This record gives sequence, structure tokens and C-alpha cells, in this order.
Amino acid sequence: MSEIAVLDEATLRAAVPLDLAAVACIERAFAALAGEGVVMPPVLSMHLPQVNGEVDIKTAFLPGFSGFAVKVSPGFFDNPSRGLPSTSGLMVLFSAETGRVQAVLLDNGYLTDVRTAAAGAVAARALAREDATSAAILGAGTQARMQLEALCLVRPIDRAVIWARDPAKAERAAAGCAARLGIPVTAATDARDAVSGADIVVTTTPATSPILRGDWLQPGQHVTAMGSDQPGKSELDPACLQRAQMYVPDRQSQATKMGELRAAIDAGVVAPDHVFAELGEVVRGAAPGRFGPDDITIADLTGTGVQDTAIATHALAAVAKKEDPS
Repeated sequence: MSEIAVLDEATLRAAVPLDLAAVACIERAFAALAGEGVVMPPVLSMHLPQVNGEVDIKTAFLPGFSGFAVKVSPGFFDNPSRGLPSTSGLMVLFSAETGRVQAVLLDNGYLTDVRTAAAGAVAARALAREDATSAAILGAGTQARMQLEALCLVRPIDRAVIWARDPAKAERAAAGCAARLGIPVTAATDARDAVSGADIVVTTTPATSPILRGDWLQPGQHVTAMGSDQPGKSELDPACLQRAQMYVPDRQSQATKMGELRAAIDAGVVAPDHVFAELGEVVRGAAPGRFGPDDITIADLTGTGVQDTAIATHALAAVAKKEDPS
């Protein structure tokens, strides 16, 4: 019997950076999702309001991938006050041929962070203007920083602004991003000011009421909303979807339950039976991205099991290559 690889967070961080290879891996997963043969059950989600927490379990089988992952992802949002990160978790990778366990990835949420940021890059490459140079990030946590880093991989971002409800956190995040990326990154005290003039806007918070208003959006902007992954969350005013020429979910069946689409349907802005092209269809060229430079586009990223399978198989291969570069 082959040995099961048990990989800790330090090993995975060393082998799996947020880079163009990670973006390509996640882009391939979205392309596969738009094809045939993918098996991706609904997210198993447990909401824990008593402790301001949640636990999500995601998985997917993708044709052409050597394995499939089952990911357990807790989010306990009071943890920062305890000096702990708000997210953690692990992935178990199984052989797609035999179903036997190949690896246990004790990533403590790191691979989820990478695949989520990489999905933001995929969305920006598919939907944002090619000449987009400025970004506004709403939120100041780990994913806010990683989303900006991911944008810089696929668009010529030369300046950015970060807004958060806590101005001190925005200041710290902006300073850290500026040092890491080598571009001017400032903190904004007003969300509308942050959004004004930005070519790309990314929302990265666990907000339960909108932090981005529809009347703030300007022609040519692209918005990636990635914080709404539970039925009670919402970062975008439903009017944002009315303003947009193109709305693209990662998976519409998920977005109607836990994404920004859910809030728009509840508000009567979008008909429940309206069918949208998904991100994988845009990636494959089966659906258009933006039609023109003045379009407002929105990507609604709820997080899919195909991303977890893709990043887990990518991680196992990357660790093996690092250990045996020949």
C-alpha cells in the first residue's frame, strides 16, 4: 500500500505560492466546471451564530484531474481578538482512480486563501479591462491583501487603496501591501472615496449588509465580490446588479443560495429563473466577458469545490517537485 502524504502548513506555504501557476490551476478548474463530467455536490454549511462562526465542507470530482479533495473550512470571526486567524481547516486528497487517500493537507486554511485569491485573478482576467491600473479593496484581512497581490499578476496595477471599517487595520494592510508589491497603496476612511476612480473593486469581508452601493459604480469598472459565501452574508447593494452590464457567478446554483445573487433575487432586482453565464463559460470562450470598455462587470465568487480539488492536486505535485526537482 502506498504511503499517505501528510503535509503541514509550512511545507505547503513553501511549495505553493500565489503565482501564475496557481492562477492557471484554478482557471483550468473553472473551465472544467463549464464542461461535462464534473460532480460537485452542494456545499455542506453549518452556521454557528452563538460563536460567530461557520464551517463549510466542499468537494468536487473533475475529469482529467488525478485526485479529488474534500475540504473542511471553519471560519470563527472572533478569533482575531484572541490573537488567532479567523479561518483554518484542512483538505484530504483522494485518488480519482481508486478512491484511496493520497494526502492529508494540514494547510490551516492557506490553500483556501490561495485558491480564493487565484479565483479573483481568473475573474479579473476574464472580465476587467486589460488596461486596468487601479484597484480598491474593501476589507483589510488576509484575503484583502492576497486579492490585491493576485490582481497584480494579471493586470498592470500601479496603485491601490484599501478601506476597512477599522481605519487602523486599513492603514496596516496598506503599508504591508505597499512594501510587498512595490506600488503606492493608501488607506481610505470612506468606502465611496475608495471606489471612486478605481478600475477594479474587490470586496473581501464577511459583511451581512451592503458595503458597496450601486450608485457608486462608474462606467468601465469591474467588481469581484468574494465575501458572500453564506446565506446571511451580502456585500453588494442589489442595485449593483442592476447597474452592471454583465453579472457572472462562479456557480449560479450556489450564488442563488449564498452569493450576491441571493440578495438581488430577494430584493426583486433579478428574476429567480434568470440564467447567467458562469465564470467557467467565460474562461472557455463559450460566453463573452465584457462587451466594451465602459461596461460595468461583476463576478460573484462563492467558492467552489472544483477550486479545492484543483489546488489540492496542484499542491501535492508542487511538494513532490520541490522534494525531487529532477
